[in-house]
Amino acid sequence: MFAAQTYIDRRARLQAQFPSGLLLFLGNEESPMNYADNAFHFRQDSTFLYYMGVDQPGWAAVIDLDKGNTTAFADDATLDAIVWTGVLPSVKELASRGGITSTAPASVLGDVLAAAQAQGRAIHFLPPYRPENMLKLFRLLGVHPDQARERASVPFIRAVVEMRAVKDAGEIAEIERAVNITVDMHVTGMAMAKPGMKEADIAAAVTEIALAAGGNLSFPVIATIHGETLHNHDHGHTLAPGQIFLLDAGAETASHYAGDLTCTFPVDTTFTPRQKEIYDVVLSAHLAAIAALKPGVPFRSIHLLACRTLAEGLKGLGLMKGDLDAAIEQGAHAMFFQCGLGHMMGLDVHDMEDLGEVWVGYEGQPKSTLFGLKSLRLARPLKPGFVFTVEPGIYFIPELIDRWKAEGKLRDFINYDVLETYRTFGGVRIEEDFVVQDHDCRVLGTIRPRTTAEVEVVRRPA
Repeated sequence: MFAAQTYIDRRARLQAQFPSGLLLFLGNEESPMNYADNAFHFRQDSTFLYYMGVDQPGWAAVIDLDKGNTTAFADDATLDAIVWTGVLPSVKELASRGGITSTAPASVLGDVLAAAQAQGRAIHFLPPYRPENMLKLFRLLGVHPDQARERASVPFIRAVVEMRAVKDAGEIAEIERAVNITVDMHVTGMAMAKPGMKEADIAAAVTEIALAAGGNLSFPVIATIHGETLHNHDHGHTLAPGQIFLLDAGAETASHYAGDLTCTFPVDTTFTPRQKEIYDVVLSAHLAAIAALKPGVPFRSIHLLACRTLAEGLKGLGLMKGDLDAAIEQGAHAMFFQCGLGHMMGLDVHDMEDLGEVWVGYEGQPKSTLFGLKSLRLARPLKPGFVFTVEPGIYFIPELIDRWKAEGKLRDFINYDVLETYRTFGGVRIEEDFVVQDHDCRVLGTIRPRTTAEVEVVRRPA
């Protein structure tokens, strides 16, 4: 974590945006996997980490805006617990690391909130995503779980989003560390793959690198010969000659900052001509997007630039046709690129997504409802300190091909006869992480092999 003063300063900046009332922060609890004592890996709520600096389960905190102080609510470990966990720092010690001087037992939180409600004071809370925190809000504030997200404080959400969106130098250094570990994961996966190997072998190897670096995975590994499935967490297939492999994996540092990269490579030591053609179209879109990155440019326009570049390449291969401006406007390119170009990244791999994409990526403006464009998570103008991904792709989804072809959808722009010959191709994605600087943007971390020639150098055995 960072120095205590960092958290003190963050809370002070947050407090300055509210006239009165309470800001309620609920940390996460242990989450049982199949019974109480067998829990999933604990992950603290990222906003709690950002403002309080405490990475332990069972914590809550309140900033009293009228008194100008912060109180943490938690209990010291009992002797029965210490038998299983070992000696842990005391509540006061952990709180002090985040610059919090006032602590109270967890049971006191209900009394504090009840007193505030009785006085008619505003209690601001963020939208919960864990069931246990939905139940806490019901018990503490009488907010029904079905209404918890809609009753969350929009001013609180917006204030947190605007602060967390702009990373300081310490955060950027942590993210870059995560990205460098992630590069090691990808180069290892790229080098080891061979026919006869299981997808699980590659997933295991890259996971080992993340764990050995002292952190964890920032999201479940995608390691697959079926890259057309955007979030494919099945690792049961065997690699075979002629296939193309997609690896989307990221490391999370011990302080919980994330990396997120995707590479695509042939199962053979070289790309087939068709694989190279599709890969190069994606790379062209990737490089076009990178060249357009700078402060003040709406990311939505960069997404559309990438879509146009993809469409031009696909038209060159005979997969698309007609007026490409009209094709993009009507969403014909989404047959091949169904998702958005990128997303914010930080303490969460999809940063602050629990607070709502409409606030994180759109500044409260409505999202498009058009297939493909509706999946763009980041549209707002870029600002110095923003960290985000750029990840164009081409995905041949048989079910989507069949549906649109049967409907005769967008036939003026899609050549379905040629498309049929690609239905078992899979998918290609190229993803890197970027930070906005005062006058430009830069890629984070060590540059990983990008071109087909660079990838083939790694793929050839020594």
